[in-house]
Amino acid sequence: MRPDWAQKDFYAVLGVAKDASAADIKKAYRKLARENHPDSNPGDTAKHETFKQVAEAYDVVGDPDKRPKYDELRRLYSSGGFPGGFGGAGGGGFPGGFGGGQNIDLDDLLRQQGGAGGLGDLFGDLFGGGGGGGFGGGRQQRRPRAQKGADVESNATISFTDAIDGVTISLRLSSDSPCSACQGTGGKPGSKPHVCPECEGGGYVVRGVGGAFSMNETCPTCGGRQLLYDEACPVCQGSGRGSASRTIQARIPAGVKDGQRIRLRGKGTPGSNGGPTGDLYVVVKVSPHRVFGRKEDNLTLDVPVSFDELALGAEVRIPTLGGTPVTLKLPAGTPNGRTFRVRGKGAPKSDGSRGDLLATVEVQVPASLDAEARAAVEAYREATASKPLRANLFEQAGA
Repeated sequence: MRPDWAQKDFYAVLGVAKDASAADIKKAYRKLARENHPDSNPGDTAKHETFKQVAEAYDVVGDPDKRPKYDELRRLYSSGGFPGGFGGAGGGGFPGGFGGGQNIDLDDLLRQQGGAGGLGDLFGDLFGGGGGGGFGGGRQQRRPRAQKGADVESNATISFTDAIDGVTISLRLSSDSPCSACQGTGGKPGSKPHVCPECEGGGYVVRGVGGAFSMNETCPTCGGRQLLYDEACPVCQGSGRGSASRTIQARIPAGVKDGQRIRLRGKGTPGSNGGPTGDLYVVVKVSPHRVFGRKEDNLTLDVPVSFDELALGAEVRIPTLGGTPVTLKLPAGTPNGRTFRVRGKGAPKSDGSRGDLLATVEVQVPASLDAEARAAVEAYREATASKPLRANLFEQAGA
């Protein structure tokens, strides 16, 4: 907030009494905002200005935390309650009609009263934070606001087996970091800092987004660092940022899927002004396996079998990924393409259990037959000639 707000009667702007309820203040604000909204009054600069004043007033007296502090500031301001005789009738003369003709800088007055228990403590947070380089605190310089480091994204390709079992990989990262010369301040070492005039040391500015709404944005002048320097850092040209390369060890958890994005906390760009480090996001690419596939938390396996194994039944030994082989018992007459489930031989799940292995039998037709095998197949054809497989095919097709 600005110190001149102590001289403004926000209740009068909203047209309500000083003891008006929060509901009445809100109602009055909505009415005036509708009547003076820029979208409803294009080209009417007077109403546009009124709309700004109404929004400013409601931002203070419509806030349950700011209102009592504003009321106390106004009381002291108008009644001579400030030390040294400044204030109301008979006081030392605030501008705006209070007291005599001497002009007093409220910012300076609050700064002078920044001692423990003084006005700086009372109104420090109302004007953007005590102890800073502005209102409510001549005791120490405003410290730049801590900022979290940027998040970083990287890609990693791992084998199918490593995706199932989990693996630790090395990643070479290049990312922004605080400038090594100025430690992220943006100022030339030894240069004198001063509070940013754009954001008044807040690190952000308020921008209107239409209607009665507004949002905070990082100050474009200081980049959110709150301070500016007489001379910019010659290394980073005042940006406060540099570049750095580093190698980190990243643990990829067991069971990770192809394309999954893994978040590694605190592995991103270091923060500035004591802020926390950002996070690292690793997008995992899993190389295919020559034998096994994956379907959610289950592994898949195509098992080649012969016609006689399905027709007569058989026991077929199959591999598992990284474990001991298991045996499938194929009942006589098993159809081609049937899938058997081997429980607990799949990928790890988030709850610590494992998926299953889905083994699908596929008949393999030999490309060539020796004389003995051909004779056996011809004998089978002759034995089954009276039961043609396609007897009802044309009838069912409607031919």
